[in-house]
Amino acid sequence: MSASFDITASTGVYRVTIASGLFSETVANLDGAQMLADIFFKDRLAGQACDPILIEASETEKSLDRSPALIERMRAQGMNRQSLLVAVGGGIIQDISAFVASVYMRGLTWSYVPTTVLAMVDSCIGGKSSINVGPYKNLIGTYHPPRDIYIDPTLVKTLPGDQFASGLIEAAKICFCHGTDSFARHLSYEPALAMPAEAFEKVVVNSLLAKKHFIEVDEFDQKERLLLNFGHTFGHALEGASHFGIPHGIAVGLGIECSLAFQSQRGVQVQQCGKVQQLQQHLSEMIKTLPGLQQQLHALDITEVVERFASDKKHTREHWVLLLVSEEGQVCLEKLPRTQDLDRGIRRAIQTTIETYTH
Repeated sequence: MSASFDITASTGVYRVTIASGLFSETVANLDGAQMLADIFFKDRLAGQACDPILIEASETEKSLDRSPALIERMRAQGMNRQSLLVAVGGGIIQDISAFVASVYMRGLTWSYVPTTVLAMVDSCIGGKSSINVGPYKNLIGTYHPPRDIYIDPTLVKTLPGDQFASGLIEAAKICFCHGTDSFARHLSYEPALAMPAEAFEKVVVNSLLAKKHFIEVDEFDQKERLLLNFGHTFGHALEGASHFGIPHGIAVGLGIECSLAFQSQRGVQVQQCGKVQQLQQHLSEMIKTLPGLQQQLHALDITEVVERFASDKKHTREHWVLLLVSEEGQVCLEKLPRTQDLDRGIRRAIQTTIETYTH
């Protein structure tokens, strides 16, 4: 199976191509390009015409502090405004590459070869970069779409189970936000850690086409695209408080559970919706694939989780800005006045979710 489609952005149209074997094909045709890659691929990239810049895919590397040294390395290799940067790696490599490509000499052309499930089903399209500053996750970033995206589904065969599950959670979230049909198709492919390659490719295409809708109608996160932050406000808080011991996608799944628990405590009967029940069953199966999940959750400092929740950039001085679910199963953005009662409700929703997955 292979597929390709275009994404329309303010900077022009860029193409997504999905096919087995694209990794080797793309790497073999890098004439005149410079590569920025996850050091994990060092051996597979040996012998290429270009000398790849290799970095670790870590939250520490994805920071403003590390960007100047990387830019100096790019300059030392002679990159100029006509250079093409090819990024190879997961979401962290994508964030770093999109950011430096957007600021280096006021903007470089770049292409992307995603290598994780999460990057393939979600982050590879949309053009956003998110960079950490000090203790604050994803505090700064830019919009700088790639020229091309090459997805080789065979690359995910060796991924750990929790990383595979992280990507499937993000795909489920996107399809759930898009609507009943997209989510039903996602579930029809029976997403699981040991799913057949053909079914996984269908998950990738379905998820990206669902996300394509959001980024084309709202490229700069002003309205509809904000819905794709579902689970992220709570999720980023849990991820950061675990010192990234809980992977991003798993944290988003837990964040969605927090959002649903928060609604239930407010009297919104979300659990009676069949679509929500299906989502929670799928999330539970995926979240529980994380080795040491209970230990990670037991070790969390609830106060730190709440503090990180409060620092989310979507909030305003007077309101908490949350992505919640209606009784009909629709994701919606709500601005809720900051009150002591609401603060207690947020803390209680986090505690409820932790208790659910530690008993």
